[in-house]
Formats: sequence, C-alpha cells, structure tokens
Amino acid sequence: MNGMAESRPGLIIGQFAFASVVLGAWEWGAASKLLDPFFVSRPSEIVLRIVQWTGTGTIWVHLSTTFTEAILSFVIGGSLGVLLGFALAGVPIVAALLEPYIRMANALPRVVLAPIFLLWFGLGIWSKVALGVTVVFFVVFFNTYRGVREVDQALIDNARMLGASEAQLVRHVLVPSALTWIFSSLHISIGMAIIAVVVGEYLGASRGIGYLIAQAEGVFDTTGVFAGTAVLAAGVLLIGRIVARVERRLLRWKPEHAEARNTSPGTLKRTQ
Repeated sequence: MNGMAESRPGLIIGQFAFASVVLGAWEWGAASKLLDPFFVSRPSEIVLRIVQWTGTGTIWVHLSTTFTEAILSFVIGGSLGVLLGFALAGVPIVAALLEPYIRMANALPRVVLAPIFLLWFGLGIWSKVALGVTVVFFVVFFNTYRGVREVDQALIDNARMLGASEAQLVRHVLVPSALTWIFSSLHISIGMAIIAVVVGEYLGASRGIGYLIAQAEGVFDTTGVFAGTAVLAAGVLLIGRIVARVERRLLRWKPEHAEARNTSPGTLKRTQ
C-alpha cells in the first residue's frame, strides 16, 4: 500500500481504476434497470450531453461566468482574510474585543444572505461574488489568525534581538511560518467559493453553471443536472491542482514539502 502511495503513476492508475469501476457499475445498473435512469441518468448520456454542450459552445458561457465569480470571491475574500488575520493577530486586545462579533457573523447562514445580496447587487455577478466572499473570508481569516498566533515566540524575540524591524519580522518570520495555515485554508476555500456562487446562481441568475443546473432540474432533466455537476467538479479539481502547485513552489524550503514534492496533491498521509 505504501509503495502504491509513493508511486505517482501507480497512484494515478489506481484512481482511474476506481473511477472506472464506479462509473461502470453505474452504467450497468442503469442499463439493467437496477437503477432507474430517470432519477440517476447514465454516465454515457452525461458524457454525450457534455460533448453536445461543448460542441455548441453553450457550456463555455456558463462555465466562464461561474469561475469568474468564484475567482473574484477567492481573491477578494482570501486577501481580506489574510490582511485582517495578520492585523488582529498583532493586536490581541482588538482581537479579543471583536471576537464575539466575528464569530456571530461567521455563524450566519449564507443561504439567508443570498436573497439580500440579490436585492442589493441584482442578478449580475456581484451578488454571487459577495456571497462567495462571505464564505472565503472567514475560512482564510481564522486560519491566518491561528497561523500567526502559533509562531514560536522565541523565534520572534530572536529576530528582534538581531535588529529586525516590524516589516522585516512580518516578511521573514510571520509570513513564512503562517503560509502552511494559509494554504490549508485556500485549499478548502476555493471549493467553498464555487459552492457559494453556484448556490447564488441557483437562486437567481441569467447564466452560470448553477443557472444551468436549475434549468435542467426545472424540467426533470437529470442528465443535465449530472452533466453540470460533472463539469463543475472537473473545474474544481483543476483549480485545486493549480493551488497545490503554487503551495509546493512557495513552501519548497520546508522539509516536509521537499520530501513530498513528487507526491500527489491532497494525498492523505499517516501521522504517527
């Protein structure tokens, strides 16, 4: 098992084999009427629908809209989360003062906020971006704050003794130490950003993958629902790979990342 986990080609083959078994069982179950195709469709029909959307160009308009909204949500929410996380971590009194209000804001159901944002910003992309920002911000903020607070105080004191200014302390000590926490939150928040904007599109939009899925659901087109979901999943996987590559590049100085450079992103590792 460990040999399989250490071999990237073997891991990829295993992943494809698992997907093939699942999809094959699904196709067989639908073809043999063990599963009702009306409710679960068939993988072959889903692939044909995606090919049809691609050939006509239908999917690109919706896909570009959804991922534009998601990337804007990711960048704006992530930037605000990192900045505020660093700011409050450096001023514990202010952090303690604002803590109950931040936690209350984080506890608000995002679905409840979606109609409000639709009212404020309309059916365009910015209502979905606003919804996505509220999701991404809190994930990144809490991880950044925790990451900065977890920095070894002895390391900070030593840097100050060597004459490091506050700007140098942030750049050379706090930021590198918190990067692992920040990237951990980014892996989670990119998927959550896409979920948030798709929910926003589902509730009210004129284009986007969420809109496409809602239209298919409205006419009981399960093939269209699954096809939209599959396209969305593929996009999330691609963006996740990009984030993982950036993480490995920025964290090459860490021993665990140097050792894991040839492993697959997101691989689960046994901890002792």
